[in-house]
Amino acid sequence: MTALPPVVEAWHRVVESRDRDLLRSLVADDCVFRSPAVHAPQEGKRLTLGYLSAALVVLGPTLTYHRELFGEDSAVLEFTATLDGLEVHGVDLVRWDTDGRIVDFTVMVRPLRGLEKLVELMRAQLEGRG
Repeated sequence: MTALPPVVEAWHRVVESRDRDLLRSLVADDCVFRSPAVHAPQEGKRLTLGYLSAALVVLGPTLTYHRELFGEDSAVLEFTATLDGLEVHGVDLVRWDTDGRIVDFTVMVRPLRGLEKLVELMRAQLEGRG
């Protein structure tokens, strides 16, 4: 079995603890976040932290990673979560720099009903209604 890359280990600690300081230290200043619900990439640390923090609240209670594939500077993390009784199945595509900071984070989610529920809950969280 291959050892987890340090960035992936740190990401799992963030998911388990929802530690905002650890998350902040893990994300590069020029990180780009790609949402399954927003067409344009969200550029910069502030926006990335906003989306990832909201996702940890929305998905966090039931978020489970099942399969992980690693490269030298990237990973594909397959997950499921349950949102209001709907199972969401997705992948996180994560790329990091030589300093071990995330520079690109893309989320893909299915099925459509699950994505629609995720968008609804994320919108509420991002707008402070969550």
